[in-house]
Amino acid sequence: MKIFEKILGGNILYYPGCLTKFVAKDLKEKYEKILRKIGIDFIELSELEKCCGSPALKAGYLEDFKKLAEENLKIFKEHSVKKIITNCPACFMILKKEYKNILGEKWDIEVEHISQTIARKIGNWKLEIGNSKREAVSYHDPCHLGRQMGVYEEPREIIKKLGHEILEMELSRNESFCCGGGGGVKSNEPELANKIAKDRIEQAKKTGAKILCTACPLCYLHLKENSQDLEIKELSDLLNF
Repeated sequence: MKIFEKILGGNILYYPGCLTKFVAKDLKEKYEKILRKIGIDFIELSELEKCCGSPALKAGYLEDFKKLAEENLKIFKEHSVKKIITNCPACFMILKKEYKNILGEKWDIEVEHISQTIARKIGNWKLEIGNSKREAVSYHDPCHLGRQMGVYEEPREIIKKLGHEILEMELSRNESFCCGGGGGVKSNEPELANKIAKDRIEQAKKTGAKILCTACPLCYLHLKENSQDLEIKELSDLLNF
């Protein structure tokens, strides 16, 4: 009976999101490797899945967003998806909160950010980090992951488990300073977006950290683009076995 329950229980979907899938492809490959390493049996839908609809919703196109949500739900159900794991904070917020708001009871799929998945498994890891260099790391809380969804501790737990020291910036957790790349700022006001990123990098440097780490592909790419003398890493970089 348990075997049948497992077979019929549904699939776990790794949903990288558009930015990771099409731009930060290296992050996608790293997270696929990490999920396998920690024993997560997952599927991917590649080109079948559509954008989560975050840009449409934020631009005020509610009907287009609802259409995308309904189309994705149909695809997910056709592939027996019971749970979605995503490394994109924006996708995480949209799939977990906004899909429920717009689809109601039809949306019954569990959603979690990949840092939550990893943190839950990390206690059982036998990490092969004997020769890994321990660093002073400052962690940048992505807006969608932190203030919007309340995920603050899991990324920090992972960083600490890897043996690194976390040096907190003055503005962190629910008072975190934005990277400047989200909300359409990077597209519409690039100079402002870059200034905000540079300000955030200076805040990290003041802690004495050697690395500025974040768990968001957009924050990572935008901060990296604006950093000249501070190493910027995405969470998967620290976990790259």
